[in-house]
Amino acid sequence: MTEHQSVYTHGHQEAVLRSHRTRTLANSAGYLRPELAAGQQVLDVGCGPGTITADLAELVGPTGRVVAVDTSPEVLAQAAEYVAGRGLENVEFAVADVHALPYPSAGFDVVHAHQVLQHVQDPVGALREMRRVVAPGGVVAVRDADYEAMTWYPQLPELTDWLDLYRRTARANGGEPDAGRRLLAWARAAGFEEVRASSSTWTYATPGERLWWGASWAERVTASGLAATARAQGLAGDEELAAIADGWRRWTVEPDGWFAVLHGEVLARG
Repeated sequence: MTEHQSVYTHGHQEAVLRSHRTRTLANSAGYLRPELAAGQQVLDVGCGPGTITADLAELVGPTGRVVAVDTSPEVLAQAAEYVAGRGLENVEFAVADVHALPYPSAGFDVVHAHQVLQHVQDPVGALREMRRVVAPGGVVAVRDADYEAMTWYPQLPELTDWLDLYRRTARANGGEPDAGRRLLAWARAAGFEEVRASSSTWTYATPGERLWWGASWAERVTASGLAATARAQGLAGDEELAAIADGWRRWTVEPDGWFAVLHGEVLARG
């Protein structure tokens, strides 16, 4: 075990993974796309169910490879099944902790981490470790949401309660839910000499998008790692969690409902 133990606030319940399976290179790592080329060696940290991993593998294949790591063996098994279903054979999977990656220095052209640093106890240390394993001239690419910057309409009080609860719960787990705005500072503190910062958003505004996004959070508020930690830490009880879930369900049927998630991104070198 490593000195820094991270807790994944969301957990790995089906409602969470169902959300993560919608992530692609196009909608979640577009800022990295110009850096990718056939033949590269890529490390995908916190790969989750493997949807972004598979897109990376297609772009660097057939001569390049992707090593995909996560802390959950069960999630890695799902990722391996998904990647195999895409007909890809240039991906390896391993259980690993970003604070102590089991790979030699300078072994990868690209190190990618999507929605990882917000959950770790030592994000600067994690970035130093990613910097260690990237080759000279290579790039470390990280993207994280910024919860305080999330915004929505209409201003339902239950969603305000949800945001407050999520941020308190994430911090109780040792994470930083407003990581997006901190990525530039963390990368500089980790010793990177060249850091290019950007941002992008997910937006949910159509009836189908609202139903998918709101229903996912309604379920996660009452039956996920978030709910379990909130109960265990005394941050919320069943009645409060149920009220927040009801608010999410009300938001899904608002004809003018709109929700935006801001992400910070950095491409770091040197």
